[in-house]
Amino acid sequence: MSDKQTFDWRGLVLPVAFVALWYALTSLHLVNTKLIVPPAGVLTTGWKELADLNFYLGVALSLWRDLSGFAIGALAGVAVGTLIGVSRLADKLIGPTFHTARQISLFAWLPLLSALLGTGDGAKVIFIAFSAFYPVVLGTLEGVRGVTAGHAEVARVYGFTRAQVLFKLVLPAASPQILSGVRLGLIYAWLATIGAEFLLVNDGQGLGNIVFKGRNAFNVELIGFGLLAIGLVGNVFNRIATRAEAHLLRWRPPAP
Repeated sequence: MSDKQTFDWRGLVLPVAFVALWYALTSLHLVNTKLIVPPAGVLTTGWKELADLNFYLGVALSLWRDLSGFAIGALAGVAVGTLIGVSRLADKLIGPTFHTARQISLFAWLPLLSALLGTGDGAKVIFIAFSAFYPVVLGTLEGVRGVTAGHAEVARVYGFTRAQVLFKLVLPAASPQILSGVRLGLIYAWLATIGAEFLLVNDGQGLGNIVFKGRNAFNVELIGFGLLAIGLVGNVFNRIATRAEAHLLRWRPPAP
């Protein structure tokens, strides 16, 4: 395969087969078309939404919530994961609380957040930050603890200070696991963005609110379009994160 070829058309086989089956079932009236609407109805509704400026404002607002929460959660996650990984005292003090808290379903925090912060953007961003925080901490912790004794011997030979050990040895050596955690945190943050918009409705804006609006109006076409838009944006996020991770780790030798 050429290095310039970046898209594998085989990935379209399953979606095309799904749409073909969907079209056949609805055209032949083998299903209840009030519940499983024809693809043409979803496309028509989608065109109407795409022609509305409010759709793009909603997308922009969802992206702002997602990236704000992700940035807070990822930065905090790297800091906490590094601290627990390099300090036995921090592991004893923070580790048990962290490992207990991460067993709590993320959506179980929503009632508390809404009680303390209401249903505005503040509660949504904090919830998204929580969602990104846990996978980033775990990825960072795994990477930091994976630094071998050989790395420590190199640090002693070169007379590194503690700061140099952290920033020139530990974090670079742990960067593959850290970035894997960050990429997973980005995925979780997007899922949390949609969940927060759907469950903490206060302004009716955002991609998650499209599905909410469709449910309230029993507009299955609008629900279908909302799900499609959410999936496509999430897929773009994942592709960007994967490319960014590969670019940042280009210094690593290729796998055999």
